[in-house]
Amino acid sequence: MKKIYLLSLTAVLVLFSSCKHKEKLAENGASSNIKYVDPFIGTGGHGHTYPGATVPFGMLQVSPDNGISKWDWCAGYHYTDSITIGFSHLHLSGTGIGDLNDIRFMPINKKVDLTTKINSRDDIPYKSSYSHKKESASAGYYAVDLLDHDIKVELTSGLRIANHKYTYAKDEEQSVVIDLGFAINWDKTMASSITIVDKNTIAGYRYSKGWANNQKVFFAAKFSKDIRSYDLVKEGAYVQDVKTVSGEKTTAQLFFEQMDTTELQVKVSVSSVSIENAFENMLEQGEAFEFDTLRKQAEKSWDTTLSKIDIETSDADLKTIFYTALYHTQIAPVTFSDVNGAFRMENDQIVKAEDYTAYSTLSLWDTFRAQQPLMTFMDQEKVADIINSMLAYYQTKKILPVWTLYGNETNTMTGYHSIPVIAEAYLKGIKGFDINKAYEAMKATMMQDERGLDLYKKYGYIPHNLLDESVTITLEYAYNDWCVAQIAKALNKTDDFVYFSKRAQAYTYLFDKETGFMRGLDEKGTTWKTPFDPKYSAHRVHAEYTEGNAWQHSWFVLHDTENLVKMHGGADKFNARLEQLFTESSEITGDNVSVDITGLVGQYAHGNEPSHHIAYMFNFSNQPWRTQYWVRHILETQYSTLPDGLSGNEDCGQMSAWYVFSAMGLYPYSPASGEYQIGSPMFEKSTIKISDSIDFVIEAQHASKENIYIQSATLNGVEFNQTSISHQTMTQGGTLKFVMGNTPNKNWGLKNNNK
Repeated sequence: MKKIYLLSLTAVLVLFSSCKHKEKLAENGASSNIKYVDPFIGTGGHGHTYPGATVPFGMLQVSPDNGISKWDWCAGYHYTDSITIGFSHLHLSGTGIGDLNDIRFMPINKKVDLTTKINSRDDIPYKSSYSHKKESASAGYYAVDLLDHDIKVELTSGLRIANHKYTYAKDEEQSVVIDLGFAINWDKTMASSITIVDKNTIAGYRYSKGWANNQKVFFAAKFSKDIRSYDLVKEGAYVQDVKTVSGEKTTAQLFFEQMDTTELQVKVSVSSVSIENAFENMLEQGEAFEFDTLRKQAEKSWDTTLSKIDIETSDADLKTIFYTALYHTQIAPVTFSDVNGAFRMENDQIVKAEDYTAYSTLSLWDTFRAQQPLMTFMDQEKVADIINSMLAYYQTKKILPVWTLYGNETNTMTGYHSIPVIAEAYLKGIKGFDINKAYEAMKATMMQDERGLDLYKKYGYIPHNLLDESVTITLEYAYNDWCVAQIAKALNKTDDFVYFSKRAQAYTYLFDKETGFMRGLDEKGTTWKTPFDPKYSAHRVHAEYTEGNAWQHSWFVLHDTENLVKMHGGADKFNARLEQLFTESSEITGDNVSVDITGLVGQYAHGNEPSHHIAYMFNFSNQPWRTQYWVRHILETQYSTLPDGLSGNEDCGQMSAWYVFSAMGLYPYSPASGEYQIGSPMFEKSTIKISDSIDFVIEAQHASKENIYIQSATLNGVEFNQTSISHQTMTQGGTLKFVMGNTPNKNWGLKNNNK
């Protein structure tokens, strides 16, 4: 069930904090939808988001670190905490994996002993407590008071730079600690270096190993005041009379001339390539220390992005949830190439992005479902850039990426979901990449032998006794194959179309008519794996299903749902089984249950991505009103304005993208199909800005918490009686108008639907 942390206290603090943010934004001239963004949503529970400052798809994510190595601290911060060890510049948004947190700065008001042996954050001499009452966050800005040091910290960001502003108490020591050695979660420092470049500049690097096994971050930092003196530490010992210190773990404490102001600013830039490139990235923003100017630029950038969808509702909480969700969908993937186009591959090759921006943090198993489809509305140029980034990876590995982090392949999760991203983009008419090279990469990826594809090609499915997670992998490869087939068809590659279309039927091998589930089958194709319990979960080991169970994974046939309905014995039996999914007890059995199974509604698990399309399946079996019911139930129970307002990992925008689409009344059920399934629109009006001159408007007359059912619909004034709409139709602009009511109209949406 959904986990709530300190509900009453949290609610009070968030309400207080939210009001403060909106007042501050108003003072700074921020307008439009940005004032509804609350970056604290998702920082509690298992959302794994961070509250710090970034810009849309920015290279840096400057945010506080609590210094604890536990699952709920994967993004460096958890709302239940009240201690910080500093502010690092790279963070993951909701992945459930604790990596990055590189290049950490901490302002302090006294000299501390940096030789203290540190086993945990309790030993860190520069840590500080803080209170949520003196903490705030908004799009592009974060602020907190360090109570132990009497320092106010403010953070903001540009595309390739972060700015800090520290306000010290009068006559207090003005100092900053830079710690490149202390690591949390998955991360381990392998090498680091700090150089005092001149009177107000430092630079260095940090190499680490974790989820990204070859992570090299170079940095440059300029301060608004001169460095009066400094201490450098290597492997827990002070090093005297040097300007550079290098080793596995290095730390520095800088002391600044106080002059006549209590304010100290610092600009920080990073690069995967070199210190020189980090300095060049810094110059992109100019020489001056203009924190407030950069903050306003960040807010303007967010305002532009968030204005691409406008909603109308009298419910302020719904606006907060929606625009925070839209904000979270625009954080990742992150800019990876430097201002000169250079970026590092995991083999240390330096390549240059020519005529595109390279991106990393590609959480494709998650984002192909809804976050990437949302990008096809929000920014088609970035979609092309993401695909070009994938193709650059393919040039070195000859396989498309699975899950890339800081240029490294993590091989995390199943399938090759770069393939539906490419297929969707091309079939939606997105330009800016070479489709012939992309098709070569798609085909080569699905024809190689890694990650179970050798077994898949040999047997037509993956036998459970030859590879773990066999059912999930088979189902996902079948969808990947279907996507390849669609591009083959578009490029008139008939033989390939026939071949991959046939392989896309792999799911049929694994459907057990007796139980109605997709099950593990042996290599002879005659024996199901036993014993069988559809509620059983084993996390990533000796399992047939990835981060879930048979109840959650047996529905992944996005490309041939009509046939899946028939395999169940027709619409009535399919609907009964689908309804049972949502009403079954939420018990999950097993000794190694996946922690990712969260947000349970019956056995439906909204907190993890494999469930995200399922509520829309009633549209394929003549009960669209049940889709409307369950989609609205999920919208209202799995999201809130509280820190634990996400029922599972944010996963680089996918959890929020589901909300953005579904709240407007749509969902990209099978992204590469170019079709959106219709659910239950929550808002009186939603406007998607297709271009400067074209809008697509979704109106829902009488929409309310009670009026969740579609009574009738028109498209541009013409009767609309179907449960899907095409991307092509939407991009031409127009108005899709629904009339909503509190009882189902069981005749709406059945026209042209599958019987």
